[in-house]
Amino acid sequence: MTVDFLIVGQGVAGSVLAWTLDQRGCSVLLADDPALPSASGVAAGIVNPLTGRKLVRTWKADELFPFLHQYYTGIEDELGVRFFHPKTIYRPFRSEAEKADYLALINDPTAHAYAEESTDNQVYGEYINNPYGGLDVHQAGWVDLTEFVRLIKGYFVRKNQYYEGRVGVNDLIIKEDSVKWNGISINKVIFCDGVQARENSLFGYLPYNPVKGQILTAVIENYPITAIVNQGVFILPVRPGLVRIGATYSWHDLDWQTTDDGRSFLESKVKPVLRVPYQIVAQQAGIRPSTKDRRPFVGMHPEHPAVGVFGGMGTKGVSLAPYLAEDFARHLLDGEELEPEANISRCVSLYSHG
Repeated sequence: MTVDFLIVGQGVAGSVLAWTLDQRGCSVLLADDPALPSASGVAAGIVNPLTGRKLVRTWKADELFPFLHQYYTGIEDELGVRFFHPKTIYRPFRSEAEKADYLALINDPTAHAYAEESTDNQVYGEYINNPYGGLDVHQAGWVDLTEFVRLIKGYFVRKNQYYEGRVGVNDLIIKEDSVKWNGISINKVIFCDGVQARENSLFGYLPYNPVKGQILTAVIENYPITAIVNQGVFILPVRPGLVRIGATYSWHDLDWQTTDDGRSFLESKVKPVLRVPYQIVAQQAGIRPSTKDRRPFVGMHPEHPAVGVFGGMGTKGVSLAPYLAEDFARHLLDGEELEPEANISRCVSLYSHG
Protein backbone atom coordinates (compact mmCIF):
# COMPACT_ATOMS: atom_id res chain seq x y z
CA MET A 1 0.00 0.00 0.00
CA THR A 2 1.24 3.50 -0.87
CA VAL A 3 -0.08 6.86 0.35
CA ASP A 4 0.98 10.34 -0.57
CA PHE A 5 1.12 11.81 2.94
CA LEU A 6 1.15 10.66 6.54
CA ILE A 7 0.17 13.56 8.81
CA VAL A 8 1.30 12.97 12.40
CA GLY A 9 -0.77 14.92 14.93
CA GLN A 10 -4.34 16.11 14.64
CA GLY A 11 -4.53 19.45 16.37
CA VAL A 12 -5.37 22.58 14.39
CA ALA A 13 -2.25 22.34 12.20
CA GLY A 14 -2.64 18.64 11.37
CA SER A 15 -6.38 18.90 10.76
CA VAL A 16 -5.98 21.87 8.41
CA LEU A 17 -3.05 20.41 6.48
CA ALA A 18 -4.72 17.01 6.09
CA TRP A 19 -7.91 18.61 4.75
CA THR A 20 -5.96 20.90 2.39
CA LEU A 21 -3.97 18.04 0.88
CA ASP A 22 -7.07 15.82 0.65
CA GLN A 23 -8.91 18.54 -1.25
CA ARG A 24 -5.99 18.70 -3.70
CA GLY A 25 -6.64 15.03 -4.53
CA CYS A 26 -3.84 13.51 -2.43
CA SER A 27 -4.19 10.28 -0.45
CA VAL A 28 -3.73 11.30 3.17
CA LEU A 29 -3.39 9.13 6.27
CA LEU A 30 -4.05 11.18 9.42
CA ALA A 31 -2.60 9.84 12.68
CA ASP A 32 -3.14 11.03 16.24
CA ASP A 33 -2.41 9.70 19.70
CA PRO A 34 -5.33 10.59 22.00
CA ALA A 35 -3.12 9.90 25.03
CA LEU A 36 -1.05 12.99 24.27
CA PRO A 37 -2.32 16.39 25.47
CA SER A 38 -3.29 18.88 22.78
CA ALA A 39 -3.41 22.66 22.94
CA SER A 40 -6.24 22.59 20.40
CA GLY A 41 -8.56 21.02 22.94
CA VAL A 42 -8.05 23.98 25.28
CA ALA A 43 -7.58 26.99 22.99
CA ALA A 44 -10.43 29.48 22.59
CA GLY A 45 -9.93 29.53 18.81
CA ILE A 46 -10.25 33.31 18.44
CA VAL A 47 -9.21 34.98 15.18
CA ASN A 48 -8.32 38.64 15.59
CA PRO A 49 -6.64 40.86 12.99
CA LEU A 50 -5.61 43.58 15.51
CA THR A 51 -3.85 42.53 18.70
CA GLY A 52 -2.34 44.09 21.79
CA ARG A 53 -2.84 47.50 23.33
CA LYS A 54 -1.36 49.18 20.24
CA LEU A 55 -3.72 47.42 17.81
CA VAL A 56 -0.86 45.77 15.98
CA ARG A 57 -2.00 44.20 12.73
CA THR A 58 -1.49 40.42 12.73
CA TRP A 59 1.36 39.24 10.49
CA LYS A 60 0.09 38.96 6.90
CA ALA A 61 -3.44 39.90 8.04
CA ASP A 62 -4.47 41.15 4.59
CA GLU A 63 -3.83 37.66 3.16
CA LEU A 64 -4.73 35.52 6.19
CA PHE A 65 -8.14 36.85 7.12
CA PRO A 66 -9.99 36.75 3.79
CA PHE A 67 -8.48 33.29 3.26
CA LEU A 68 -9.45 31.83 6.64
CA HIS A 69 -13.07 33.05 6.37
CA GLN A 70 -13.38 31.39 2.96
CA TYR A 71 -11.54 28.26 4.13
CA TYR A 72 -13.60 27.49 7.24
CA THR A 73 -16.95 28.33 5.65
CA GLY A 74 -15.97 26.12 2.71
CA ILE A 75 -15.51 23.14 5.03
CA GLU A 76 -18.81 23.94 6.73
CA ASP A 77 -20.59 24.00 3.38
CA GLU A 78 -19.01 20.73 2.27
CA LEU A 79 -19.74 18.84 5.50
CA GLY A 80 -23.06 20.52 6.27
CA VAL A 81 -21.94 21.64 9.73
CA ARG A 82 -21.17 24.81 11.68
CA PHE A 83 -18.08 25.39 13.81
CA PHE A 84 -16.86 28.81 12.60
CA HIS A 85 -18.46 31.85 14.19
CA PRO A 86 -17.59 35.22 12.61
CA LYS A 87 -17.92 37.88 15.32
CA THR A 88 -17.14 41.49 16.05
CA ILE A 89 -14.58 42.07 18.80
CA TYR A 90 -15.69 44.93 21.03
CA ARG A 91 -12.83 46.78 22.77
CA PRO A 92 -14.09 49.21 25.43
CA PHE A 93 -11.85 52.23 25.98
CA ARG A 94 -10.27 52.48 29.43
CA SER A 95 -10.05 56.29 29.40
CA GLU A 96 -10.54 59.36 27.25
CA ALA A 97 -6.80 59.32 26.55
CA GLU A 98 -6.92 55.72 25.33
CA LYS A 99 -9.97 56.55 23.22
CA ALA A 100 -8.08 59.38 21.53
CA ASP A 101 -5.06 57.14 20.95
CA TYR A 102 -7.15 54.32 19.48
CA LEU A 103 -9.14 56.60 17.20
CA ALA A 104 -5.88 58.07 15.94
CA LEU A 105 -4.51 54.56 15.33
CA ILE A 106 -7.50 53.45 13.27
CA ASN A 107 -7.21 56.53 11.06
CA ASP A 108 -4.22 54.73 9.58
CA PRO A 109 -5.55 53.03 6.41
CA THR A 110 -3.88 49.72 7.33
CA ALA A 111 -5.92 49.54 10.57
CA HIS A 112 -9.06 51.27 9.32
CA ALA A 113 -9.92 48.25 7.16
CA TYR A 114 -10.36 46.26 10.37
CA ALA A 115 -11.75 48.64 13.01
CA GLU A 116 -14.03 51.59 13.63
CA GLU A 117 -15.50 53.41 16.58
CA SER A 118 -18.53 51.50 17.83
CA THR A 119 -22.01 52.94 17.43
CA ASP A 120 -23.51 50.22 19.69
CA ASN A 121 -22.04 51.24 23.04
CA GLN A 122 -25.44 51.37 24.71
CA VAL A 123 -26.03 47.69 23.84
CA TYR A 124 -23.08 46.74 26.04
CA GLY A 125 -23.49 49.28 28.84
CA GLU A 126 -25.63 47.18 31.19
CA TYR A 127 -23.15 44.28 31.12
CA ILE A 128 -19.77 45.75 30.15
CA ASN A 129 -18.05 48.69 31.81
CA ASN A 130 -17.70 51.13 28.89
CA PRO A 131 -18.16 54.75 30.04
CA TYR A 132 -15.87 56.00 27.24
CA GLY A 133 -17.38 53.87 24.47
CA GLY A 134 -15.41 51.37 22.47
CA LEU A 135 -14.01 50.07 19.23
CA ASP A 136 -15.45 47.43 16.88
CA VAL A 137 -12.88 45.11 15.28
CA HIS A 138 -14.16 43.35 12.16
CA GLN A 139 -13.15 40.17 10.26
CA ALA A 140 -12.77 38.49 13.65
CA GLY A 141 -14.52 35.50 15.23
CA TRP A 142 -13.80 32.10 16.71
CA VAL A 143 -13.52 28.48 15.66
CA ASP A 144 -15.02 25.80 17.91
CA LEU A 145 -11.84 23.77 17.86
CA THR A 146 -13.21 20.75 19.70
CA GLU A 147 -15.93 20.46 17.08
CA PHE A 148 -13.60 21.22 14.17
CA VAL A 149 -11.08 18.55 15.18
CA ARG A 150 -13.90 16.05 15.78
CA LEU A 151 -15.37 16.68 12.33
CA ILE A 152 -12.03 16.36 10.53
CA LYS A 153 -11.33 13.12 12.41
CA GLY A 154 -14.76 11.78 11.41
CA TYR A 155 -14.13 12.69 7.77
CA PHE A 156 -10.89 10.68 7.62
CA VAL A 157 -12.31 7.81 9.70
CA ARG A 158 -15.13 7.43 7.16
CA LYS A 159 -12.54 7.26 4.39
CA ASN A 160 -10.60 4.63 6.37
CA GLN A 161 -7.64 7.02 6.43
CA TYR A 162 -7.25 7.57 10.17
CA TYR A 163 -4.83 5.90 12.57
CA GLU A 164 -5.31 6.26 16.32
CA GLY A 165 -2.02 5.76 18.09
CA ARG A 166 1.49 7.09 18.43
CA VAL A 167 3.79 7.46 15.43
CA GLY A 168 7.36 8.08 16.55
CA VAL A 169 10.45 8.89 14.53
CA ASN A 170 11.91 5.50 15.49
CA ASP A 171 8.90 3.80 13.90
CA LEU A 172 9.85 5.20 10.50
CA ILE A 173 12.22 3.72 7.95
CA ILE A 174 13.34 6.89 6.22
CA LYS A 175 14.65 6.62 2.68
CA GLU A 176 15.78 9.28 0.25
CA ASP A 177 12.43 9.77 -1.48
CA SER A 178 9.93 7.90 0.72
CA VAL A 179 9.24 6.53 4.19
CA LYS A 180 8.15 3.07 5.29
CA TRP A 181 5.85 2.81 8.27
CA ASN A 182 3.70 -0.06 9.46
CA GLY A 183 4.12 -1.85 6.13
CA ILE A 184 2.96 1.23 4.23
CA SER A 185 5.05 3.14 1.70
CA ILE A 186 4.60 6.89 2.21
CA ASN A 187 5.81 9.61 -0.12
CA LYS A 188 6.09 12.19 2.65
CA VAL A 189 5.56 12.27 6.41
CA ILE A 190 4.66 15.65 7.91
CA PHE A 191 4.87 16.11 11.67
CA CYS A 192 2.20 18.41 13.10
CA ASP A 193 2.85 17.43 16.69
CA GLY A 194 2.59 20.75 18.54
CA VAL A 195 4.81 21.14 21.60
CA GLN A 196 5.74 17.45 21.32
CA ALA A 197 7.93 18.54 18.39
CA ARG A 198 10.55 19.55 20.95
CA GLU A 199 11.02 15.85 21.71
CA ASN A 200 11.13 14.91 18.02
CA SER A 201 14.73 13.92 17.25
CA LEU A 202 14.43 15.16 13.67
CA PHE A 203 13.10 18.62 14.50
CA GLY A 204 14.24 19.18 18.08
CA TYR A 205 16.78 21.73 16.80
CA LEU A 206 14.02 24.19 15.92
CA PRO A 207 13.86 27.06 18.46
CA TYR A 208 10.47 26.57 20.08
CA ASN A 209 9.43 28.89 22.90
CA PRO A 210 6.31 27.24 24.36
CA VAL A 211 3.88 29.33 26.39
CA LYS A 212 1.34 28.04 28.87
CA GLY A 213 -2.17 29.48 28.79
CA GLN A 214 -5.19 29.10 31.03
CA ILE A 215 -8.84 29.96 30.40
CA LEU A 216 -12.00 29.90 32.51
CA THR A 217 -15.49 28.84 31.52
CA ALA A 218 -18.25 30.75 33.30
CA VAL A 219 -22.02 31.00 33.43
CA ILE A 220 -23.58 34.47 33.15
CA GLU A 221 -27.35 34.32 33.36
CA ASN A 222 -29.23 36.18 30.62
CA TYR A 223 -26.02 37.50 29.04
CA PRO A 224 -27.15 38.82 25.65
CA ILE A 225 -23.83 40.05 24.23
CA THR A 226 -22.91 38.16 21.06
CA ALA A 227 -19.63 39.98 20.33
CA ILE A 228 -16.29 38.97 21.83
CA VAL A 229 -15.32 41.59 24.41
CA ASN A 230 -11.60 42.26 24.79
CA GLN A 231 -9.92 44.62 27.24
CA GLY A 232 -6.78 42.98 28.57
CA VAL A 233 -8.87 39.83 28.89
CA PHE A 234 -11.35 38.30 26.45
CA ILE A 235 -14.95 37.36 27.19
CA LEU A 236 -16.05 34.94 24.49
CA PRO A 237 -19.76 33.98 24.33
CA VAL A 238 -19.83 30.28 23.47
CA ARG A 239 -23.59 29.94 23.67
CA PRO A 240 -26.35 31.84 25.53
CA GLY A 241 -25.36 32.15 29.18
CA LEU A 242 -21.93 30.50 28.77
CA VAL A 243 -18.65 32.36 28.20
CA ARG A 244 -14.93 31.70 28.15
CA ILE A 245 -12.59 34.12 29.89
CA GLY A 246 -8.91 34.26 29.03
CA ALA A 247 -6.11 34.02 28.73
CA THR A 248 -2.93 33.81 30.76
CA TYR A 249 0.59 33.68 29.31
CA SER A 250 3.42 31.95 31.15
CA TRP A 251 6.82 30.81 29.86
CA HIS A 252 7.65 28.81 33.00
CA ASP A 253 5.96 25.92 34.83
CA LEU A 254 5.21 24.39 31.45
CA ASP A 255 2.75 21.72 32.49
CA TRP A 256 -0.89 21.05 31.66
CA GLN A 257 -2.15 21.77 35.17
CA THR A 258 -4.49 24.61 36.08
CA THR A 259 -3.44 26.87 38.96
CA ASP A 260 -5.13 29.02 41.56
CA ASP A 261 -2.83 31.87 40.48
CA GLY A 262 -4.11 31.57 36.91
CA ARG A 263 -7.71 31.73 38.06
CA SER A 264 -7.04 34.68 40.37
CA PHE A 265 -5.23 36.56 37.61
CA LEU A 266 -8.10 36.15 35.14
CA GLU A 267 -10.70 37.10 37.75
CA SER A 268 -8.73 40.25 38.60
CA LYS A 269 -8.61 41.13 34.89
CA VAL A 270 -12.31 40.51 34.20
CA LYS A 271 -13.58 42.27 37.34
CA PRO A 272 -13.24 45.86 36.00
CA VAL A 273 -14.74 44.83 32.63
CA LEU A 274 -17.80 42.76 33.53
CA ARG A 275 -20.64 44.51 35.37
CA VAL A 276 -22.78 41.43 36.11
CA PRO A 277 -22.23 38.37 38.32
CA TYR A 278 -20.72 35.21 36.88
CA GLN A 279 -20.00 31.69 38.12
CA ILE A 280 -16.88 29.78 37.09
CA VAL A 281 -17.72 26.22 36.09
CA ALA A 282 -14.43 25.05 34.55
CA GLN A 283 -10.76 25.94 34.15
CA GLN A 284 -8.36 24.59 31.53
CA ALA A 285 -4.66 24.84 30.79
CA GLY A 286 -2.69 24.15 27.63
CA ILE A 287 0.77 24.71 26.17
CA ARG A 288 0.95 26.66 22.94
CA PRO A 289 3.71 25.67 20.47
CA SER A 290 5.16 29.17 20.08
CA THR A 291 8.57 29.95 18.58
CA LYS A 292 11.47 32.24 19.44
CA ASP A 293 10.95 34.51 16.43
CA ARG A 294 7.13 34.22 16.56
CA ARG A 295 6.94 32.69 13.10
CA PRO A 296 5.72 29.17 12.32
CA PHE A 297 7.90 26.24 11.28
CA VAL A 298 7.07 24.92 7.82
CA GLY A 299 9.23 22.84 5.51
CA MET A 300 11.14 19.66 4.86
CA HIS A 301 14.04 18.31 6.91
CA PRO A 302 17.47 19.52 5.68
CA GLU A 303 18.79 15.93 5.33
CA HIS A 304 15.60 13.90 4.88
CA PRO A 305 13.47 15.41 2.09
CA ALA A 306 10.67 12.89 2.65
CA VAL A 307 10.03 14.19 6.20
CA GLY A 308 8.65 17.62 7.03
CA VAL A 309 7.15 19.75 9.76
CA PHE A 310 4.11 22.01 9.92
CA GLY A 311 3.82 23.64 13.33
CA GLY A 312 4.99 26.32 15.72
CA MET A 313 1.76 28.24 15.14
CA GLY A 314 1.70 29.57 18.70
CA THR A 315 -1.31 31.58 19.83
CA LYS A 316 -2.55 32.28 16.29
CA GLY A 317 -2.78 28.78 14.83
CA VAL A 318 -6.44 29.13 13.86
CA SER A 319 -5.58 32.21 11.77
CA LEU A 320 -2.27 31.03 10.35
CA ALA A 321 -2.86 27.37 9.54
CA PRO A 322 -5.26 27.64 6.55
CA TYR A 323 -3.13 30.11 4.58
CA LEU A 324 0.16 28.38 5.40
CA ALA A 325 -1.28 24.92 4.65
CA GLU A 326 -2.23 26.13 1.16
CA ASP A 327 1.25 27.64 0.79
CA PHE A 328 2.83 24.33 1.89
CA ALA A 329 0.59 22.35 -0.49
CA ARG A 330 1.71 24.51 -3.40
CA HIS A 331 5.31 23.88 -2.41
CA LEU A 332 4.86 20.12 -2.05
CA LEU A 333 2.69 19.57 -5.12
CA ASP A 334 3.56 22.40 -7.50
CA GLY A 335 7.15 23.17 -6.55
CA GLU A 336 6.43 26.75 -5.51
CA GLU A 337 8.63 28.56 -3.00
CA LEU A 338 7.56 28.50 0.64
CA GLU A 339 6.65 31.65 2.54
CA PRO A 340 10.20 32.68 3.55
CA GLU A 341 9.36 33.89 7.06
CA ALA A 342 7.81 30.51 7.90
CA ASN A 343 10.34 28.32 6.07
CA ILE A 344 12.48 26.26 8.48
CA SER A 345 15.46 26.92 6.21
CA ARG A 346 15.87 30.11 8.29
CA CYS A 347 16.96 27.84 11.17
CA VAL A 348 19.40 25.67 9.21
CA SER A 349 22.39 27.13 11.07
CA LEU A 350 20.99 25.54 14.25
CA TYR A 351 20.92 22.08 12.71
CA SER A 352 23.82 19.75 13.29
CA HIS A 353 23.92 16.23 11.90
CA GLY A 354 23.42 13.55 14.53
